[in-house]
Amino acid sequence: MSPRPKKTRKCQGRFCGRAFKPTGTPLTELPTIELYRDELEALRLCDGEGMTQEEAGQSMGVSRGTIQRIITVARKKTAIALTAGQALIFVDDEEKE
Repeated sequence: MSPRPKKTRKCQGRFCGRAFKPTGTPLTELPTIELYRDELEALRLCDGEGMTQEEAGQSMGVSRGTIQRIITVARKKTAIALTAGQALIFVDDEEKE
């Protein structure tokens, strides 16, 4: 039995570059964490725009539960990168699969 096909997630936000990293250290010398487009979009909608998870789910075309799972992973990755001095690498959805 194959898994259920993944719903297409609508992402309107744009990356402001390819990475976010601490200053003063070259990217090649830093440990990296990949942050996917849907994770960045969920952060933008819930934390940046102040939407509820339900509203963010409607905007992205997925359920509230899916947004909850995405935002939990995205927040953990962001917190680790900020506190451990790691780089966040922005990965487009096409590269994820």
